[in-house]
Formats: sequence, structure tokens, C-alpha cells
Amino acid sequence: MEDFQTYRPLLFSIAYRMLGCASVAEDIVQDAYLRYSSATIAEVRSLKSYLSTIVTNLCLDYLKSVKVERENYIGLWLPEPLLTSEDDFSPVIGNTLEQHESLSIAFLALLERLTPQERAVFLLYEVFEYNYKEIAEILSKTEASCRQLFHRAKERVEEKRPRFEPSREIQERLMMSFLVACQEGNLEMLTALLKEDVVMQSDSGGKVTAARRPILGRDFVIKFYFGIVKKAAFSKENFYVTCEEINGLPSILTWSGEKLLTITSFEIDDEKIQNIYAIANPEKVTYLSKQLNRVNQKREINA
Repeated sequence: MEDFQTYRPLLFSIAYRMLGCASVAEDIVQDAYLRYSSATIAEVRSLKSYLSTIVTNLCLDYLKSVKVERENYIGLWLPEPLLTSEDDFSPVIGNTLEQHESLSIAFLALLERLTPQERAVFLLYEVFEYNYKEIAEILSKTEASCRQLFHRAKERVEEKRPRFEPSREIQERLMMSFLVACQEGNLEMLTALLKEDVVMQSDSGGKVTAARRPILGRDFVIKFYFGIVKKAAFSKENFYVTCEEINGLPSILTWSGEKLLTITSFEIDDEKIQNIYAIANPEKVTYLSKQLNRVNQKREINA
């Protein structure tokens, strides 16, 4: 017999992609469980549809409640990063190319261009393969309205979507080369890695020192990172970096002692780095820090 736990990974996957916030996504899934627990058998014709409806509408309510907060957010808003390097998180990544792509920091940031309704229809149809009839029932809309929302969302996404998905090997190679070039101050190497119109975007929420506007162009991005490396070299703090799979892609984590400072992810185009996303808001790295603590404990036990 189907039960709630069967659909928990799917529900979290929908909620996280809708909100870009793992901690809130967990709360919404738990709220869905409480509503499911108190429902009568007559209310639940299809458990998947019933739970998907609850989670999607809870997400829409949440996005409505934080609309002003996000509009007044200091600097660029980026999603809360999620550790995906362990087998436990594979259901969240998904099996299809669309599911994998839709989990990346770059793609979740791109979805911020959509209205909440467009985002819901786009994700349910394009990523989770619900049909228009199912989506119409979930959102209490007509199928025609859902089709219009999807096509509008698709056009907005395609305007900024990367032309192709680079292989894992290319992603890892470019990330490691970027890290080496920065650490060694190798101008020639870093120049070769970055596209001329590369964009570096930081999310600090105004809580730590970071660029509040995008840094545009290769020369300015190089100057920015060489400045960070120079500052770290003269700092008394114990700065170091590690690499993990974050949101389905290899990423760089910067630490000061045991404190996680920044998560840096990359968007690749034509085997060069097109966009750099740096998440430094302390509130947004808390969930990932907890994930890493649990995983590190598990790794120590299995070592």
C-alpha cells in the first residue's frame, strides 16, 4: 500500500525547486504530512495528486507571503544551497536531464524570473512530468490557462537558458583549474578559463561583506578574485577550501576553521565559465552546514 513516505522525496523536490529554500521545503513537506494524517479516506482518491496539490499550494502561499521580503532583499537573491553528493539525496536530483538541470543554482536563479503560478506550472509539467489535466486540478485552473502559463514561462526560461549541458568531467576540470589559478595567482590560466563577458554574482543578504551588484566582465572578475586571495594570504584566520557536489554540480566551499563561509558554483558555456554564483549569506549556509556535519559523521563511521 502506498504511504506518505513513498512520496516524501518527490514532495521535497517540488517544494525546494518552487522555493529555492531547503529548510522551508522541509517544513512544507511536514505540514503536508500533518494534513494527510488528518484527512479522511474519501478525500484521497490519488495519494500522489492529493499530496502534490497540498505541497504546491503551500509553496504558492509561502511565495505570496515573502514577496515583499524578496523584493527588498539586499543585493542579489540566490537559492539556499543543497548538498547532493551522497546517495541519500539522489531522489531529489532525479533521473531525467530536466530534473538534474532544474536543481542547479543557475537554473533556480533563472526561475526567479517567473511568477509563482508560472513557476509551478513549468516545474510540474517540464520537470516532474505531470500532464495539463493533473496540473489544472492541482492549481484549480483550466487546462487552457495552464498551457498559457507554461508557454509564457518556457519563453522566459529559454531566453537565458544555457545552450547545452556540459559533461561532469568538463565541470570538474574547469572548477579545479579555476581554484588552482586563483590560489597561484595565474593570470594567464584564469583568463583562459573565463568568458570575456563572464558575470560573477554574490548573495550576502547584506549580512557579510560581498559585492551587492553583479561583477561584469573578465578583467573585473579576475581583479576581484585575486583581491580575495591576497586578503586571505594576510589574514590571521585559517582559510581553506573543499569541494563538494552542491545542487547536482561540483562546487567550491570556502571555510574559516569549522565555519562555512561561501559556496561557489559555476555555469559553463562553450567549455568556459560564463557565470559564477557565490552564496555567502550566513542564514543560507546553515542548512548545508548541518547536511555536511551529518555526512562527515557518516563518512567517519564508514572509514
